[in-house]
Amino acid sequence: MQLTLHPFELKFRHTFTISRKSKDVQPLLVVELQQDGLSGLGETADNSYYHMTVPHLIDAINAHRAVIEGHTLTTPEAFWELLYPLFKDNLFALCAIDLAAHDLYAKKLNKKLYEVWGLDISHNPMTDYTIGIDTVENMVSKLEEFPWPIYKIKLGTQDDIAIIKELRRHTNAVFRVDANCAWGVEETLRNATAFKSLGVEFIEQPMPAEDVEGMKRVYAASALPLIADESCITEADVERCKGLFHGINIKLTKCGGITPARRMIDHAKRLGMQVMTGSMNESTVGTSAVAHLLPYLDYVDMDGPLLLAEDTADGVKIVDGRIIYADRPGTGAVLR
Repeated sequence: MQLTLHPFELKFRHTFTISRKSKDVQPLLVVELQQDGLSGLGETADNSYYHMTVPHLIDAINAHRAVIEGHTLTTPEAFWELLYPLFKDNLFALCAIDLAAHDLYAKKLNKKLYEVWGLDISHNPMTDYTIGIDTVENMVSKLEEFPWPIYKIKLGTQDDIAIIKELRRHTNAVFRVDANCAWGVEETLRNATAFKSLGVEFIEQPMPAEDVEGMKRVYAASALPLIADESCITEADVERCKGLFHGINIKLTKCGGITPARRMIDHAKRLGMQVMTGSMNESTVGTSAVAHLLPYLDYVDMDGPLLLAEDTADGVKIVDGRIIYADRPGTGAVLR
């Protein structure tokens, strides 16, 4: 197998702000695996919160290039198990390799990835579109610039209730709120009560992951469902989220790819929890991979390509929240 690394730095359409940082550019790394005349693509994202940079990711993958290139792909799952001991401290890098392996494997079978799994795509959930923290005037402007059926609203300010009230005046769309760990117990409960009458569907990660006792209190009294993000990174976290959250947001980059994500989905459903996959602002390469998990999901946030002013690839298209698959085998992504 041949390994090629493609680093990118893509500009956002607008400065992207959450409760802890702002950024204008998203560094990304696309991994390409080639075997038997076929090519598979995977992607991972730079993320300062998890101390991952593209140079660090490249170094981690290159350190095990001989193992990767010496392998002949049989199944993505077997490849992941081979690589996990080498990448257990860098699941971001493992994710890109795993996505590329799934893409390549499906192409070997000349099937779309969801067809390999025997899934029905007729009832796929729609993706939301994220409105980052800004002045309320600018947030309204972004709504009007991008009419959409579901919005994820980033919060974590002193005026969160006022922001949702003002945004509600301009759209009847469903709102989802993501606080990125910015609130405490009383603020979460107060906001949940206020948001319930304002058309908010759920609240994502209201409090820091380490505040387990606080989340128990919130879970017992919240007026809205709670979805884990920073509290659910890897497979071991799913069980710990039971009794703290009503559902989990699985991000492929954080958990190490599609292989562990499918196990996390199964585990969460056995526990009676809802399941979502989220975005780390990936381009169309990573987003095309996420799209094939849609039949498993209750919710999805896969708006990365919509937030970026530039892209790495052609693949799935997103129209009014609905995902349209590329008419190609694998994940459907091809580098531009």
